[in-house]
Amino acid sequence: MNSQCSPRCRRFGISALLAFSLFLSGSLAYADTSWPTTADGATAAGFSVDTINRLDAAMEKIVADNDVAGMVWMLAKDGQVATYDNAGYASIEDQRPMTKDTLFRIYSMTKPITGVALMMLREQGLWDFDDPVSKFIPEFADLEVLLQYDEAGNIELGPLTRQPTMRELLNHSAGFGYGLSGNDPVNESFRELEVLASPDLNALISRVSNIPLLYQPGEQWVYSVAVDIQGYIVEKLSGQPFGEFLQEHLYQPLGMTDTAFYVDEADRDRFADVYRWDREQGKLMRNAERPDRPSYFDADRLESGGGGLVSSTHDYARFLQMLVNEGELDGERILSPESVEIMRTNSLADGLLLRGGDTRPGQAGQGFGVDFAVIFDPEAARSKQGEGTYYWSGAAGTWFWIDPVHDMFWIGMIQSQGGMRPGAANMRQIAVDIIYDDLNN
Repeated sequence: MNSQCSPRCRRFGISALLAFSLFLSGSLAYADTSWPTTADGATAAGFSVDTINRLDAAMEKIVADNDVAGMVWMLAKDGQVATYDNAGYASIEDQRPMTKDTLFRIYSMTKPITGVALMMLREQGLWDFDDPVSKFIPEFADLEVLLQYDEAGNIELGPLTRQPTMRELLNHSAGFGYGLSGNDPVNESFRELEVLASPDLNALISRVSNIPLLYQPGEQWVYSVAVDIQGYIVEKLSGQPFGEFLQEHLYQPLGMTDTAFYVDEADRDRFADVYRWDREQGKLMRNAERPDRPSYFDADRLESGGGGLVSSTHDYARFLQMLVNEGELDGERILSPESVEIMRTNSLADGLLLRGGDTRPGQAGQGFGVDFAVIFDPEAARSKQGEGTYYWSGAAGTWFWIDPVHDMFWIGMIQSQGGMRPGAANMRQIAVDIIYDDLNN
């Protein structure tokens, strides 16, 4: 997407002479943001060669079995890349191979990026966790809550016991709906008002302000529109459009040149198609683009902090390594170690578990921090991963995790949505099993 080029080019006329003189004096240094380009190898990263060979072979088999059209995967530990490989196709029909510079819809993997942006503003003293959300969005001051409803369409609303806080907005316990699932009046309103198809963040906030909360603040963990709301708050507090803030304060310092809310026309051939398994035809079929949303080639798309970004494996790996390094990469400090620690620490109220609800017990040993799920008790979670491992994924199958005990991250990039092949491999668990069987033996 070359998202750095245009702003830098616009500034060139103003700064060229100064930059040139500094270069001649030897006082100007540019950080090398090309990492990662290739794998350093299993041994360099502290793994056995056999382990990484098995890991690569397992991911290649997943592609060969048509579980996905293509994949790019990476494992890094202690700043060394154990494997960085690719297989399959970005487009089967067009015969475009999946490559390391393929661009992906990362959907909800946008959320941690939004969380980092908001934490940067917290470090400037612009908000705190106990602030009510309505302090920054007055339109939410009069929100109501859904008390009960029935199949006949009768709905009872009531006042909030208190305003939801920023902490609850960041860990999905504020009570907002989303519209991605659920047949309750709140989620139905999200779909009827086309909240996620809003033309901009101002319109999104206006629509959400007309929809009651699902629960009283703090009562349940409910996956929600909260992170789109966070993106709006970044705009309000920074005085910049959300995408512009990310570009200036995150992408440019980290060298994330392929991350943006849309794809430049010049990068169309790098953009992977999304596939689903068609049971009737017994093969992978390409998904059509949604007619109710602007194209990914439209620069005026909604800057959705909850799911709007396109990125590359290289870019997201740099974002993850910054977090592994507790907020810094290649001399660029994005967040303080304290902020990173806060982000990866469970902040749900006692007894509130990830994905729990009225009829669901929740996932033992797992909670939520700032736009990340957190495994705070691996034994209870039945996980091989280190305590404090934090993770998330995207609607088209992209996934990552960071294990702070081992200074390690994994990222898997695929584009699969709408159904998997019967008997498809659990690629996420397979990767964890192979990696941790090595580390734990």
